[in-house]
Amino acid sequence: CLSRWEREYIVSGVNEDFRTDGRSCKDYRNFTLETGVVSNTSGSAKIKLDRTCVVVGVKAELGVPTLAKPSEGRIEFSVDCCALATPEFEGREGEELGSHLAYELLKAYSNSGCLDLSSLAVIPGQQCWVLYVDALVLEWGGGGVLESLSLAVVAALKVTRIPRLIISGEGEEMEFEVSDNPHDVVKLDVKGAPVIITLSQIGNHFLVDASMEEEMCANVQLSVAITSSHSIVSISKDKFGGLLYSKLQDVILMAQEVCTDVFTRIDTSLTDNHNKQRLST
Repeated sequence: CLSRWEREYIVSGVNEDFRTDGRSCKDYRNFTLETGVVSNTSGSAKIKLDRTCVVVGVKAELGVPTLAKPSEGRIEFSVDCCALATPEFEGREGEELGSHLAYELLKAYSNSGCLDLSSLAVIPGQQCWVLYVDALVLEWGGGGVLESLSLAVVAALKVTRIPRLIISGEGEEMEFEVSDNPHDVVKLDVKGAPVIITLSQIGNHFLVDASMEEEMCANVQLSVAITSSHSIVSISKDKFGGLLYSKLQDVILMAQEVCTDVFTRIDTSLTDNHNKQRLST
């Protein structure tokens, strides 16, 4: 809990476009990204953003498509909040927060432009690939947990590999078998995978990537799920404050500007991780 003086100090800094950690309102904090951190997964990633740390693992398993979309695969999200991360995660509060975070991720990925789920179909109406995205919040001292999760999901999906299937026959006689070669794998088409940029209003100004202390001062927060091509796939509002419609376009433009830098950082980190893993083998 912040004192009145601490709140006034944060608000006055935002008004001058000079935050307590030296950033401007549009600056995103540096983060570290590691891949291949969870064994027995099809892809995994770990994001460390200040005092917030999350791990995401993706498991691709064969399943049954839904009746509503028999020619598509599925993606499902679950988020667990480690009770050691903060006392707020103990008991039902941690479960409810995990469910909320999973819902926000699923909401972002429910847009048809995010993932080509038809590419995950195996035998229409019978078999498909199901992507189980499991996330764990290890630390939450730096704020930005939803953003961190979205970054880790994008990174984990980018490194996910699923076994190649050999399909034979036609119609009801279609059959498939999994390739025996562990290196015979397929990449996912994730160019539409979104990151979530949360913009917090403090006073009359919006800022990105709020710290935990800044989140406590925010009147309203907008979480904008946005792709690398600047397409908005979902928007969610948090806190109880209102937002003028005339401000919404400015907020979206700010999110689009910031996301370009975030995607560049993810791709650079993935390249660095790949080069390190290649040299170590």
